[in-house]
Amino acid sequence: MAFNTQSEDQDAVSEINVTPLVDVMLVLVIILLVTAPLLTQSVKVSLPKTAETTPDVKDQPMQLGIDAQGLVTLNKKPIADLPALETALAEELKNNPETAVHLYADQGVIYSKVAEVMAAAQHAGITKLAFVTVEQ
Repeated sequence: MAFNTQSEDQDAVSEINVTPLVDVMLVLVIILLVTAPLLTQSVKVSLPKTAETTPDVKDQPMQLGIDAQGLVTLNKKPIADLPALETALAEELKNNPETAVHLYADQGVIYSKVAEVMAAAQHAGITKLAFVTVEQ
């Protein structure tokens, strides 16, 4: 068996192969990213107890609903027509200028009916109108 001896023509390799070092560091980073959220969620805390409070009824948004047949309700009370809706919304707006309205429209309602109800709310002066949807 012959061994190569280093001759003067061959220089010693003085470069470090960093590929294994990078591989090990990436594995450590992945382990850290996976375990860090698990560690923070396992903290047990004894929370203080307080008396039950009732929500402020004055700041509750009004519930404006349109069912599948097109019947309009305001706070679960039927409204006869759009002028009556405008009047009721305007009265509520006089009592509370920060009135917000949540619009609950059935998915089977014709879009024109929703647009008419929104226009009535706008004519009454309502500026805070939100659509309520259900997550799937």
